[in-house]
Amino acid sequence: MYLYPGAVALAQETGIENAWVVPRTPSPAAAFIGERIAFHRLRRGLTQDELAVSSRIDSSNIRSYESGRALMNVFSLVRIAEALDVEPGDLLDGLGSDMFVPAASDGRRGRATSSG
Repeated sequence: MYLYPGAVALAQETGIENAWVVPRTPSPAAAFIGERIAFHRLRRGLTQDELAVSSRIDSSNIRSYESGRALMNVFSLVRIAEALDVEPGDLLDGLGSDMFVPAASDGRRGRATSSG
């Protein structure tokens, strides 16, 4: 898990428990959602930094989401969708439960992969 700067205050402000927690587990689901975010961001002519400002999410997290390195929580997904002027479902359209299997480890953190 990764705790991004300023998020604790934001979570306290919104009253959403653990709103600052960002799983750092690459998966096909994270890559799929990231591609959808990037598509809608580019369609609106926004930079990653502009999306970060309008969604009130740190730009490093926007980059992680778009690259598929991290999967955001529901609160962040809704904020991104609002900033992109799309429905949250538009970012999830086509997502399947089978896409939530973690990607194979690249060896950097010694993550185990499941076989079978």
